[in-house]
Amino acid sequence: LTDHPLLEKISSTGRKVILSTGMATLEEIEESVEILKSGGCPEITLLKCTSSYPAPAEEANLSRISDMAERFGVRAGLSDHTMGSTAPVVAVALGAQVIEKHFCRSRQEPGPDSVFSMEPDEFREMVSAVRVAEQAVGKSTYERTAAEAKSLSFRRSLFASTDIEEGEGFTSENVCVIRPSDGLEPKHYKSVL
Repeated sequence: LTDHPLLEKISSTGRKVILSTGMATLEEIEESVEILKSGGCPEITLLKCTSSYPAPAEEANLSRISDMAERFGVRAGLSDHTMGSTAPVVAVALGAQVIEKHFCRSRQEPGPDSVFSMEPDEFREMVSAVRVAEQAVGKSTYERTAAEAKSLSFRRSLFASTDIEEGEGFTSENVCVIRPSDGLEPKHYKSVL
């Protein structure tokens, strides 16, 4: 991130770049992004990273993901060193498009990253949870989903709560709002009264 000659060389290749922002200040990120963009880098992905091994969840500051994407006009993601898969799932909900997570065959094997790395089954579960999170985020729409359309009958509507004689007025004593939604919508309650 701070090796500007290397960033200049990388940007001249015309390749997409994924850049971790571990230990970086805002100014350092700004400088790095400027070097990559001015050198012709076609696409930059900045990864939010807490360079602590393992990283405590309370220091993850995942809200930086969406901020970096907006502030720098780039893709954003997470280089994760927290334990478990919660941070990657939340990161996706906050707009992360790339997740980097340490992987090992077994934490029993010696290595500097083994303690906070994921074993194959854990990694598979994380990927599955991330895919569900991607689906759950969806898109910003106000159209009913197919499942919601099927549930419309569970809404309420106006019904007579007692027998109403011909000529008798509608009152709060003889009109109620209950299920199903076969009748007039409850938003008309006051005008009916």
